[in-house]
Amino acid sequence: MPLAAVKYSRGMFIFPSAQPAPHRSFSEEVAALNRYFGGLKSGGNAYVIGDPARPGQKWHIYYATEYPEQPMVNLEMCMTGLDKKKASVFFKTSADGNTTCAKEMTKRSGISEIIPEMEICDFDFEPCGYSMNAIHDSAFSTIHVTPEDGFSYASYEVMGFDATALAYGELVKRVLRSFGPSEFSVAVTIFGGRGQAVTWGKKLDADVYDCNNMVEQELPGGGLLIYQSFSAAEDVVVAGSPKSVLHCFERENMENAAPVKDGKLANLLCWEEEDAMEEKDGVLVE
Repeated sequence: MPLAAVKYSRGMFIFPSAQPAPHRSFSEEVAALNRYFGGLKSGGNAYVIGDPARPGQKWHIYYATEYPEQPMVNLEMCMTGLDKKKASVFFKTSADGNTTCAKEMTKRSGISEIIPEMEICDFDFEPCGYSMNAIHDSAFSTIHVTPEDGFSYASYEVMGFDATALAYGELVKRVLRSFGPSEFSVAVTIFGGRGQAVTWGKKLDADVYDCNNMVEQELPGGGLLIYQSFSAAEDVVVAGSPKSVLHCFERENMENAAPVKDGKLANLLCWEEEDAMEEKDGVLVE
């Protein structure tokens, strides 16, 4: 079966120096991806987008394609600073000694209500953590949760759904109700034109969250990426997650910010070692 297209995307690593090769930097990841997919018709295309004033909220994407994609919408969410009570659901043993399992976590968190029609295969981890995959017809979604204090995190992704039957804002609200993050980002990738994406091609209104940044990035093959980052409004207090059971990385910093010049966003179109490059007109060059 010939390869039609490939996309790799992620947010920020909380502990970048703990990552094995080839994930020690995005430039290293891109180099590895290009070895396999750089020969596709579009070539390998890599971008880092986000607000330079918020280095912890950046979105990395690599995309290569041989043919234009079929119409499709893909949503990816990254959430940090999870609400303490909501995060406690994902610990196998509670503070009062009660134990729980993945199916209970799915129900108690509200994950089962995000898209109720989906058939969920869920997993719990010792002493804490959660992961699930779910399907319904052609739609697929996945969730991963790390609930420890200091670096609590949850991710949500869904694709293959009918964009006309699923409202963008309502779906995001359901996800946020399950985790209550202090910060989150959404990345919507659209193929087939903004028109067929209906609400998914518009700016997201997230109620008690303030939008810090919104960026649109065209992709090869007629694709469009819309990225937004949010923080809880100043008058909204989000309780911290339960204390961590891991202490080895507590003092480690997040990934360094991408180079920025004159306040421009770093849309990285070519990659070598980042410390040997400077930015010109929003693109990193040697």
